[in-house]
Amino acid sequence: MTVLSQDSEQLVSVVADFMLREVEPLVAQYDLDEHLPPDLLVKVAEVGFFGGTVPIELGGAGLDHVTFARVIEEISKTCNILGCLTSMPSGLVGSSIARFGNEEQKERWLRPLAEGQIFGGAAVTEPGSGSDVAGMRTTYRRDGADFVLNGSKTWISNLDIGSFFICFATFDREKRHRGITAFIVPRDTPGLALHPFSDKFGFRPICTGELVLNDVRLGPDAMLGTEGDGFSVAMIAVEHGRLGVAARSVGVAQACLDHSISYATERQAFGNTIANFQIVQSKITDMEVGIHTARLLVEDTARSLDRGERARKLTSMAKMYASDVAFRSAADAMQIHGAYGVSPEYPIGRFLRDAKILQIVEGSNDLHRALIGEMSLQLRRNA
Repeated sequence: MTVLSQDSEQLVSVVADFMLREVEPLVAQYDLDEHLPPDLLVKVAEVGFFGGTVPIELGGAGLDHVTFARVIEEISKTCNILGCLTSMPSGLVGSSIARFGNEEQKERWLRPLAEGQIFGGAAVTEPGSGSDVAGMRTTYRRDGADFVLNGSKTWISNLDIGSFFICFATFDREKRHRGITAFIVPRDTPGLALHPFSDKFGFRPICTGELVLNDVRLGPDAMLGTEGDGFSVAMIAVEHGRLGVAARSVGVAQACLDHSISYATERQAFGNTIANFQIVQSKITDMEVGIHTARLLVEDTARSLDRGERARKLTSMAKMYASDVAFRSAADAMQIHGAYGVSPEYPIGRFLRDAKILQIVEGSNDLHRALIGEMSLQLRRNA
C-alpha cells in the first residue's frame, strides 16, 4: 500500500479532526432534513477542503491524486455527501473545465469552485438515456453567434446551491457521440428551470432533480472545449469523478467496519460479547479484506491519473469494486447491529442507503461490468 508523505498524512489527520469536531455532531440531523447547513459549507471552504487536485495557481490545493483520494475517503467516513461536494472541483464538475476550459472560464468558474465560494453541477443524465451518454436527446442549434439549447436532464446535483451547470447537448442525434457539445450554463440564464426531488432513499442532503432547458440562449463564451467534442469532455469528467466515488465508497465501508468493531466488542448475547461469535468474525473479516483491496485499487487508479493517463478501465474497476464493497460492508454492519442498525441512534441505516446509491451514480455497476469486459476483450478502447 502507498505510504503517504508526512505532509499528506498530516493533512489527512487534520481532515479527520475537522470531521469529528465540526461534522459528526450535525450529520444525522441534516441527513434527516435533506439540507446541508450553509455555515458548515463556509467552514469547509475556510479550511480549503474543496481545493483538491486543482492547481494552486487556480485557487486549488494542488494535491496529487493519491493524497486527494485519501482526503475524500476520510471526509466520507463521516459524511459521504461532503465527500461528494469536496470531490467535485477535482472531479465531475471541475476536471472538464481544467482540461478543456479557456483562461477566462477557469478564472470565472474553476477558481471560485476550488475555493468553495461557488458550487456547480454536471448535467449529463437524461430521463430516457441514463448512462447512454451518446443517446442524449437534449439538442442545440445555432442562431447567429449564439447557441439555443432545448431538452431536459435528470438526477442533477446541487440544484439549490449551484451557480452553474455543465450541460451537454447534441446538434444531430444521428451522430451520437460525435454530435455532442459541452456548455457552461449559469444558473440565472433565462429558460433554465430547476425542479428538485425530495425524500430520496439515499444521498439526502444533496439537492438533486430535473434541469429543464427551454430555448436557453448562450453566447460563444459558454462553449466548453470545441464543437462536437462534448463526449470527450464528459468522459474526462466522469473518469475523474469515478475516482471520487471509489474513494467515498472506501470511506463509507471503513466507517461500517469501525462502527461494527466497536459495537461487536460491547454488545452482550448468550453470556459473551458478540465479537466472540464466528459469524460476526467472518463478517468483520470480509469487511477488512474488501476495504483493503478496494483501497489498493483506488490508489492504483490515482497513481495512473497522476501519470497523466486516461485510466478509463481502472476508474471503472475502482468505482464498481469499491462501491460493491461499501454496500456489502453496510449490509453486514446492519446484520451485526441487528435491530439497532435501523435505529436513528446509529448511522448504519444512512451508510446502507448511501452505499446503495454509490453503486448507481456515475454509471451503474452493471454498466461498468460491461465496460470492463468489453475493454478486456478489446471490443472497446481503453482510452
